[in-house]
Amino acid sequence: MSRSRITTEKIVVTGFMIALSVVLSKLVSINISFLRIGFGFLPVAVLAIMYGPVIAAIGNGLADLLGAWMFPTGTFFPGFTVSAVLTGLIFGWVLYRREVTFARASIASAIVCLTVNLLLNTWWLTFIIGKGFTVLLASRAVKEIVAIPIMALLIVVIDRSVLKRIRQ
Repeated sequence: MSRSRITTEKIVVTGFMIALSVVLSKLVSINISFLRIGFGFLPVAVLAIMYGPVIAAIGNGLADLLGAWMFPTGTFFPGFTVSAVLTGLIFGWVLYRREVTFARASIASAIVCLTVNLLLNTWWLTFIIGKGFTVLLASRAVKEIVAIPIMALLIVVIDRSVLKRIRQ
C-alpha cells in the first residue's frame, strides 16, 4: 500500500478515527474542574503511526471541530483546534515510519503534554476564564506530568496489540 496516495482505506480509517476520537474525548473523558482526563489521543496516535503527521493533524483538527459542534461545552475557542492540529503533527513527526517503543512514545507524549497541553492550552484558558497563566499552570502541571507515561504505555499497547496485527 502506498503511503503517499489518498486511498479509500485511508479515508475510511481516518473517518473512523475522527469519530472514535470525538467519542473518547467527549463521552469517555473524566472532567474535574478545569482538568480533563481523556483518551482521545489514542486515535490520533493511530493515525500518526499509520499515515503520518499531515493526516493525523487534519484528523485531529476535524475531530476537535466536530466534537465542539456536536458536544459544546462552553464557548468555542479556535486556539484548541490549533492545539489539536499540533498534537497530530507532533505524534506523526515522532512516531511515523519508526518502531513504536516506550521511549519513543514517551518522547511524543512528553512533547504533547508539556508544550501543547500544559503550556499552549493553559495559555488558551487564560483568554477564556480570565485567570492568570501561572495559577492555571500550577493546577494543570501535575496532571500532565502524570499523563506522560500513561499515554506512552497506551500508545505502545495499541501499536503492539492492534496495529501490528493490521500490518500483517
